[in-house]
Amino acid sequence: MPTYTKMTAMGQYVPARVVTNDELAAIMDTNDEWIQAHTGIKTRHFAMNGENTSDLATQVAQQLLDKSGVAASAIDLIIVSTITPDALTPATACLVQANIGATNAFAFDLSAACAGFTFGLATADKFIRSGQYQNVMVISAEVNSKMMDFQDRTAAVFFGDGAGGALLQATTDPQENSIIAEKLQTQGNATVIHSGRVQPITKIAADNYPQTDAFYQAGRDVFQFATTVVPKQMQSVIASADLQPADLQYVICHQANLRIIEQIAVALELPIAKFPHNVEKFGNTSSAGVAMALAEVFDTLDGTTLLTAFGGGLAYGSVLIKK
Repeated sequence: MPTYTKMTAMGQYVPARVVTNDELAAIMDTNDEWIQAHTGIKTRHFAMNGENTSDLATQVAQQLLDKSGVAASAIDLIIVSTITPDALTPATACLVQANIGATNAFAFDLSAACAGFTFGLATADKFIRSGQYQNVMVISAEVNSKMMDFQDRTAAVFFGDGAGGALLQATTDPQENSIIAEKLQTQGNATVIHSGRVQPITKIAADNYPQTDAFYQAGRDVFQFATTVVPKQMQSVIASADLQPADLQYVICHQANLRIIEQIAVALELPIAKFPHNVEKFGNTSSAGVAMALAEVFDTLDGTTLLTAFGGGLAYGSVLIKK
C-alpha cells in the first residue's frame, strides 16, 4: 500500500531581543526611512546571551511534540536546515535530538541557504514515502546575527534570527497527502551569496588557525534573480499540478525583502493579500522565513498553498502543499 506524507503540526520561535532600525542606524550609515523604503523591514530579533541555533530549533521541536501529542521517542528523523549551525560538526540536528530526547531518531543538517525549508520538506517526503519512517521533523533555524559584518549595511540591516518547522507523518490515505508537487533547482553560483568560507592553509606554521568570512550578498543580483528566474519556477510547479495561480489559497515566499514579495505577486498576477509575510517584524530569517510564515497561517489552511524560497547556491525550490 502506498505511503503518503501528511503535515500535521507547525511551530515557530524567535529570540526575545528585538532590534530596531534606529538601533542599527546608530552603528552604521543607514536610517529607518531607507531600510523600510527598500526592504519593508521595521524590526528583527537577535539571539543573545549564549542562545544559539540549536536552542531555537529545540524550541520549535518541543512545540511540534506538544501540538501533535507525538512522543519524542516516536520521532524517526530530524532534519535541520541551516546555514548558521552551532558548529560544522556535530550537526545541529543531533543537538536538537539530544535536547528533546528523541532517542530512536537519526538526525542530520541540510544546507540550501534560504531555500532550506523547501529542500527539507522535499527530502523528508522521500523518507516517509519509502515506508520506513513514520514521524519526521523538518526544522529551519538560523542565528544570522552571528555571521553578519555590522559594517556592511547592504547585508546587516536585512537579517534576523528565528526558527520554524513542521512535523510530517506517514499516512496511507491519499486524501491526507500534503505534498502535491515540487521543483528544486540550483545554478552553481558561489559568488552572489556566500557565508562562512574557510580558507585552506598556505603554509605549515604554528599560528595557523581556522577563520571564516562574514555573510555577503550582491543585493542587486539577488533581486534580479528572485524577481525573474524564481517566478518561472513557481509557474512551472503550479502548472504541473494542473492549477492556475488564482487557484492558490496562499503563496508563501522566502521572507527576504517585502519589495521582492511584491514583485513576485505582480509576476503571478495575484493580490498581495495572498502572500502571508512576516519580514516587517522579523527581517530576513533565511531558511526559517517560509516555515515561520506558514506556521502563522497553518490553522487557516483549507486549500492549496505554494511555498517558494531562494538563496545561496544559487538554490531555489517550490513545494505545493495542502493540509
